[in-house]
Amino acid sequence: MQRFAAIGLDHRHAYDLTAGLLAAGAVCVGHDPQTSDPRVLAGFRKRFPDVPALDRERLLDDPSIDFIVLCSVPRDRASVAIEAMRRGKDVMVDKPGVTTADQLAAVEAAVRETGKIWSIALGRLTSPSVQAALGVVHSGELGRLVSLTSLAPHRLNRALRPAWFFERAAYGGIINDIGVHSIDQFLAFAGASDATIAASSIGCFGTPPAGFEDFAEITLRSATLTGSMRLDWFTPDGLPDWGDGRLFLVGTEGTLELRKNLDIEGRLGGDHMFVAGRHRTRYQDCSALPVTYYQDFLADVRDRSGRMLDGGRVFSVCRLALRCQAEAHRFMPVTS
Repeated sequence: MQRFAAIGLDHRHAYDLTAGLLAAGAVCVGHDPQTSDPRVLAGFRKRFPDVPALDRERLLDDPSIDFIVLCSVPRDRASVAIEAMRRGKDVMVDKPGVTTADQLAAVEAAVRETGKIWSIALGRLTSPSVQAALGVVHSGELGRLVSLTSLAPHRLNRALRPAWFFERAAYGGIINDIGVHSIDQFLAFAGASDATIAASSIGCFGTPPAGFEDFAEITLRSATLTGSMRLDWFTPDGLPDWGDGRLFLVGTEGTLELRKNLDIEGRLGGDHMFVAGRHRTRYQDCSALPVTYYQDFLADVRDRSGRMLDGGRVFSVCRLALRCQAEAHRFMPVTS
């Protein structure tokens, strides 16, 4: 039974990662109470009251702890992860795992040096509907996949955001932060470990403070697939979820749509899949399908089987996100 500690309780994703690992059979033996957002720490303690607060150095030095869950301020994640790996710990990190190219190079070097696992908990890995859609594509039902379009709107929830959320150096920019999910998803459907950046753009359309990146678009190409991705912080408060995330796939023999978060005029819940093929259309509720990311991670920790590095794709995803961020055309708000 693997033992882990939660370090960097600066983002609420720590709740989901910890809960997923506990459900998969791991044991959380402690949490580091250092935080930039006391509300996140309070939420963690409320959800996991039996997990004791322990000093970070004690957790990193404890040889009985197999890995850490890391949800610190994004700019700090690489340094903490490297320190943990050098002290004998595998790492499950919230996205984005890095915020600069230098950080990525340092993490890659640490993985080579230590042989430890560095896994980013990307949305594709924990989404039952995306896993179901990948199964449809691999089955050949859509024929040859030729086009992918993804929409990834997010709610700003300004009142819940700590100060670092609005500091570009802290989160690494909108594409590096939330666009990394879309880039990873594209590579998974393309069956590729890398892609060509056809275009990327970033908008600062007036969400205060000045310069906050609230909109982005990316177009990627692999040898067989073109993907267009939109991400933003413009989910209206009237929508009953943090975002109407959607995915559209076009194949030579069929199409597929995912409504990941909600069906705004119909079925309750999320993870809705709609498929149109040569002879029929069908709907599937994917919400109860199993997600194996946490079990796979624990199996890797136990067996050193390499699932979580996936041939280095996680590094390619980060590298692409950083390049899209750095090379993006910039749109600024219109002023009167």
